[in-house]
Amino acid sequence: MDVVTIGETMVLFTPQNTGLLRYAKDFSLSFAGAESNLAVGLARLGHRVGWMSQVGQDEFGEAILSFLRGEGVDTTQVKKHPAAPTGLMVKEPLHRRELRVYYYRSNSAASKMDESFLNEDYLAGAKYLHLTGITPALSGSCRAMALKAVELAKKHGVKVVFDPNYRSKLWGEAEAKAALGEIAAQADIVLPGIEEGVLLTGESGPERMASRLLERGAGLVVVKLGTKGAFYASAANSGYVEGFPVKEVADPVGAGDAFAAGLLSGLLDGLSLAEAVRRACAVAALAVEVRGDFEGLPLRETLMRFMNQSGQDVLR
Repeated sequence: MDVVTIGETMVLFTPQNTGLLRYAKDFSLSFAGAESNLAVGLARLGHRVGWMSQVGQDEFGEAILSFLRGEGVDTTQVKKHPAAPTGLMVKEPLHRRELRVYYYRSNSAASKMDESFLNEDYLAGAKYLHLTGITPALSGSCRAMALKAVELAKKHGVKVVFDPNYRSKLWGEAEAKAALGEIAAQADIVLPGIEEGVLLTGESGPERMASRLLERGAGLVVVKLGTKGAFYASAANSGYVEGFPVKEVADPVGAGDAFAAGLLSGLLDGLSLAEAVRRACAVAALAVEVRGDFEGLPLRETLMRFMNQSGQDVLR
């Protein structure tokens, strides 16, 4: 694999109409998970990616596996729990400027994962191990598993990519700061947003955040700045990369996962840091213009057209 990622994917229910969830009657069914979003994004860009997880031995779990296999993601390392269910997520699009998210993942199949799930040979064969701060938040055993995965990756020279992805609904700020800081200190690449940068470093600006994380051991830090783009820093160089214009944000959920997929794609293709971050910004811009967590993730041809020309394409 080019990239191996570990984490939970849930079945996602989204109302067809905006407003309070209590009045919703019709829902669409899809899938949601930061790690599987990244996996789909990389697979669509032509990279080999594997997803390690556990789903319930239920129809929701089968639907997730079928979907990811269809996207070209390797699921050979996914297990099925005979009793615990696949997790659920529900979106509540109140109006254009506010979206609420609800999780039903307590005691889910994925939360039961532990160190025994890790296939050392499978991890050793990857170029990158991708983790988010969501996985260690699921349970104590998941946190231990994430740390063990980092240990195994470093043992075999696999670069560790860490997106803090702080979720306040999953754990408290103090606990999250300690756990996320422990993983960030061992990661080769750290991808915080502004709020996560503040949580991890106590600093308020992207340059100072990146400096602190580099001091703690990261080799590359990329601070995501939303529509403004991103700031990247390594021991060798640093700089800002402008974001791509977004006409209308249809769904902001999954933007950070799309960014990570674009960045890793660029690094795998041997691009410079600045160009890899530019690709990350482009993938994120395309993703948020489409409703859904992964639906807007582009194919390589679409991404290249978007980055190299302006205007609307009509392919006949």
